[in-house]
Amino acid sequence: MLDRALIDDLFPADLPDPSHWEEHYPARELPEGAWVTRFAPSPTGFVHIGGVYTATIAKDVAHRSGGVYFVRIEDTDQSREVEGVAAQFGRAFGYFGIASDESGDDPWGPYLQSARERIYLSYVRELMRQDLAYPCFCTREELAEITKRQQATKVPTGYYGSWARWRDADEDEVAGKLRAGEGYVVRFRSPGLKSGAAGRVSFVDAIRGRLEHEANRNDVVILKTSASSPRLPTYHFAHAVDEHLMRVNLVVRSDEWISSVPLHLQLFAALGFPPPTYAHVAPLMKQDGGSKRKLSKRRDPEASVDFYLDAGYPVEAVQYYLRGLANGRLAELPLEQALAEPIRLEECGVAGPLVDMVKLADISGDHIATLSGPVVLDAVCDWAAESCASGTTIGAESCASGTTIGAESCASGTTIGAPRDPELVAVIAAERALAERAIDVERVGVANPRKDLVRWSDFRAVYGFFFPTLFTPVTDASDERLGGLDPSLVRKMAADFADNYAWADDQPTWFAQIRELAARHGFAPNPKAYKQDPDAYPGMLRDAANVIRVALTGSSRSPDLHAVAGALGADEVARRVRALVS
Repeated sequence: MLDRALIDDLFPADLPDPSHWEEHYPARELPEGAWVTRFAPSPTGFVHIGGVYTATIAKDVAHRSGGVYFVRIEDTDQSREVEGVAAQFGRAFGYFGIASDESGDDPWGPYLQSARERIYLSYVRELMRQDLAYPCFCTREELAEITKRQQATKVPTGYYGSWARWRDADEDEVAGKLRAGEGYVVRFRSPGLKSGAAGRVSFVDAIRGRLEHEANRNDVVILKTSASSPRLPTYHFAHAVDEHLMRVNLVVRSDEWISSVPLHLQLFAALGFPPPTYAHVAPLMKQDGGSKRKLSKRRDPEASVDFYLDAGYPVEAVQYYLRGLANGRLAELPLEQALAEPIRLEECGVAGPLVDMVKLADISGDHIATLSGPVVLDAVCDWAAESCASGTTIGAESCASGTTIGAESCASGTTIGAPRDPELVAVIAAERALAERAIDVERVGVANPRKDLVRWSDFRAVYGFFFPTLFTPVTDASDERLGGLDPSLVRKMAADFADNYAWADDQPTWFAQIRELAARHGFAPNPKAYKQDPDAYPGMLRDAANVIRVALTGSSRSPDLHAVAGALGADEVARRVRALVS
């Protein structure tokens, strides 16, 4: 066992003992049975939608119990931090409703691990004083050689037993290296496989029930190299210290951490802390051909939270979808009721739920269909005015399908940090009355309102044709959208319609002028007549109507043509149809 004075010389002279921190971080005054949970993302990468999913569960469970939820940024691996992640964290937390209940002013902070260096050092020093931790001087090359030899002899890899070169090293040798200023890390002196029958350890998971695993044998690093500043711990040690001092009693996290629980329980025991309850959440999955795999940041755009922000999915729809993945019961309820109902840990599955973007699109379209026109327009404008988060291209071709979206630019071709679509904001502001008429088409006064707007980025594709400044008139009478009709016939029809056009509130009366237009230009009076002698007619009534539809909307598929014409107004209808004449 190293001399205490030598150990203390490795740390700042004014470093307080653990008792100081125990007094500094008081027990929380909460109701009996209240859970304290946390979301602990690392700035080594952007927030995964799976992290939002886990945080949603953690926050809901805490709040339903009368407890507290907070966010702690685990930035101990500073060499791998990604630029821009902090800003993305802020966007994601606010948008998805998973912001922390607490801030830096609250007594259990700071909430940035790099700002808690002195706390960790106090507890590392205490473990070294108790001979439960020790300095290790192995180089990377030496550790690689140990692994190579272990693999060659087919024994478990790791730093343990006889492979732990510095675990039981001569004290004089250790003291000499320390006095010489050689670099070292601090390792936890694991009790090995002694904890439990046959080296096994069991614990009760709040989602999975009782689990059993092999006890940890490795002397893991708990404090990184002495050459670094600030001197920070590894994830495992920071986890044990922070959960205790911040009084977390329920850790909701991904199931990839299940294998670490035996180590974490050893650390809690060595530090004299009661362990928290663990709830390990199954990862979000994706269908890939005939099999399923984890949703991947590298392979799947929808894994990033910025995908949802830049696409403009209404947050309520995403929250509803995620809650339904957590508890299938919630997916069967109406949106408002599902958002009000609790998430129950015991109802979380142990198999990863499948992320289905088509399903999310359906949910989002259904939700938007319930919103009033002014609410939709305000949401579209807010989305378009916000800064582009990730540089995600939101193509018109994917407006209602929930298909994969690329990653080059924002919806309007803007760069990251610029407003997503400033032109759209200006157009809606200038043409607000037209926008409200347009948004009401097939949404107001109908039994089954339109559901083709599933995210705010679709607005241009779905409603852009209503706005003269966004619409490009169809001027080519041979345009393929016109169905292959003779161009000279198209021009004659367009001139005839524009010259005689009159608005009528009554749909049959209004449509009668298209019916009469078709008759004047020789179109079949009905499908039966056309089928009997197709060469006698240029087409059927629907072909004649398609000319007007394409002229007004730029597409052979559109909302109800009478409603569209009513929203545009008679002058704009005539202008657009007349564009085909020249």
